[in-house]
Parts: sequence; C-alpha cells; structure tokens
Amino acid sequence: MKNNNELGIYIHIPFCMQKCIYCDFLSAPADDKTKSSYVKALINEIALSEAGLDKNVTSIFIGGGTPSAINAEYIKDILEAVKQRYRVDGNAEITIECNPGTINSEKAYIYREAGINRISFGLQSTDDKELRMLGRIHTFEQFKNSLAIARNAGFTNINIDLMSALPGQTIESFTRVLKEAVSLNTEHISVYSLIIEEGTRLYDNIDNYPDMPDDDDDRKMYALTKEILGQAGYERYEISNYAKAGYECKHNLKYWDRTDYIGFGIGAASLCNHKRYTNIRDINNYIKALCVEYADNKESNKECIVENIKNIQETLKNSLEINNNCQDLKENIEVLTLEDEMAEYMFLGLRKSAGIDICDFKDIFGKDIYSVYKEQIKDNIAKGLLWQNGTRIALTDRGIDISNTVMSDFV
Repeated sequence: MKNNNELGIYIHIPFCMQKCIYCDFLSAPADDKTKSSYVKALINEIALSEAGLDKNVTSIFIGGGTPSAINAEYIKDILEAVKQRYRVDGNAEITIECNPGTINSEKAYIYREAGINRISFGLQSTDDKELRMLGRIHTFEQFKNSLAIARNAGFTNINIDLMSALPGQTIESFTRVLKEAVSLNTEHISVYSLIIEEGTRLYDNIDNYPDMPDDDDDRKMYALTKEILGQAGYERYEISNYAKAGYECKHNLKYWDRTDYIGFGIGAASLCNHKRYTNIRDINNYIKALCVEYADNKESNKECIVENIKNIQETLKNSLEINNNCQDLKENIEVLTLEDEMAEYMFLGLRKSAGIDICDFKDIFGKDIYSVYKEQIKDNIAKGLLWQNGTRIALTDRGIDISNTVMSDFV
C-alpha cells in the first residue's frame, strides 16, 4: 500500500560516452565544462526545492545517461546536497546506474563513501557480437571486471539490465545470454524486450541490421526468462524485473505503487501531492537558469536564480510561474483527478506480479473497486487475462503477454 510519508528522489545525469543505436533517452556526450556547469545547476535545484520536504526519503536513484561517466566527486556532492535539503532515511536504498568500462576502484569507493549501496549495470548482453552491434562501449569481459570492482568495494546489491528480441537474436543465443547472466550471481536482473524508437540510429537504419525476432519468438524469450531465472532463485515481481528474496528495487516499486517522488535534472519526472510534472528538457536553459556560483547567502542565490528564470522565460516551451524557487522550471504540469489516480493505481499496480489489492483501493480512494471497474475486471478474468485470489487481482501469464491491452481497459 502507498506510504504517504515516504518519498523517492530521482537524479538525472544526461551524459554518456556515446549514443547506443536503440537509445532515445535524454542523454548525449558532453565536454567537461558542460558537465561541471550542469552539476552546479543540479545542486542549486536541489538546494532550492520546496517539494516533498515533509516526507522521509527512503530511496534515491541516480540515472541517465551514464552517471558513472562523470567525476565521482560530483556524485558525492550531489548526494550531499540531497542530504542537506531532505530528511534521508538511514536505511534508504541509494542506486547509481553504471555502464561497464566507466567505473574503476576509486569511483566505486567514492560511491560507497557517499552512501550509495546499490549499483545497476547496463550489461544488455553477454554476447560481444551483440554488444558491438548495439553500440555498447564494453565487452562481456570488461563487464565482469566492473562487477568484480563493485564487489571488492563492498556492494552487495547489484542489478544487471539485459535486452531481448535483438536483431539477429535467436532462442538459442538468448538462452546462452540468460545462463551466463545467472552465473554472475547478482541480486537483481531486469530484462526488457528491445523497442525500436523513432529517431534512433536503429530506427533510421533498420535495413542494415539482421532481422528482428518475430512476435512468437519474443514471447518465447519472455517465458524462457521467467523459467531460467526462476530456476536460479530469481522471482519475477514486476513484468520485466526479477530479484532474489529481499532485493526487489525499492525505488522502482515507488513508481508502481504511486508513492510520491521528486525528479531533479533536465527531463526528470515528479509525482508529488497529486500532481505530475517534468523538468524542462533543454540543458542550456536549465544551466542558464540555475548555474550560479553557490554562495553562503542562500537568499541571494535564490534571487539570482529567479531572475535568471525570468530572463529566459520566453524561450521555454510553457509559460512558467515564478514563485521564488527552481521547481518552477517544470512543464507538462498535470493536476490529477480522482479518476486519474484510480486509473494509474490499476495500470501501474498491475505491472507487479502481486497485482493490486481491492482493500487498498478502498482505503486510498474511498470507493469499492467494483463500483468503478466491475466490467473491466470481470471481462478480463473471463478472458483469462486477470486472476483473483482473495483480495488480490493480478495479470495471468497470458495477460502479461498482452498487458498493454489489459491496462488500456482501465484508462
């Protein structure tokens, strides 16, 4: 059930070594000056934030991009800014995304000193040929070296990301990838089917790559993932996420449980006090507004930043209100209605293997779930796409295969 006293924080580091062929994320290579200016701006945004200050921060996720592509001391400074502004729980899960080949022993130890206790590695494949095709900068051997560095630094909670349904991938080759991944004995494994996004190099040059697996093979790969990872002690707790007992990602669960979270950095999304919004995406405007030298006089700092925001207001996509804090560098602001929140509860909660609880629904929204979604629930149960056990409703394996169709019924 959603905990109204908890808060998650997401920190976006939009820099990488090079763009992979499938990547449509808000990220790109940058020079040292841009990285330094961005970090200053990010720290100022955190220092002036007014959102969620009354809550306990129980998870922090530093994502990208490739956060490990910047100076580790920057990461330490950013986390220090968070701890100065927010009440961070002593047992908070603090994750950093790393790409193999961008981490060394010094960085790993600085991360540990900064309080980071979880690493998420973008492995994607254990096959070097597939890694080269994807535009990854590492080999499988380099990943294993990075994993050893993290273990030696004391990290006992590590995730690896894998991708399935890659160009030219077969059931046999993907089986090898899964078995090699399992042999690494990490605590968490995320497995996502490749989606070809418009505007990526893969999309623009699809004819230059091997054929994609068809839908049948894609679903076979998904079933194979559950089978092989399950035999190795990994339980699927969300559509694409598997963990050993007790190592489920607390931060990601906040998204699916709709616990409040605040995003810092360009393009970062937030859900707080029944409102969704994202930060502006233009890094130059973000830096121009927020990158002032951090002074002892915080009020002077704030005044300077507010003036900067006013000066660039006309260049931003949306008209922004200026209320003396940098949270006004946001756009796509949506105040959620009760109907919005009930729909989100359903289609986000159904991503979890445990599904949703009809008693929680009543406690949160003051409504009986069947008074709102009776036909949708009964129809999908009849089709074998949902199952109910006591107070819980969840997707069946068949329902997971066409989860987008099921979830659209609740929107």
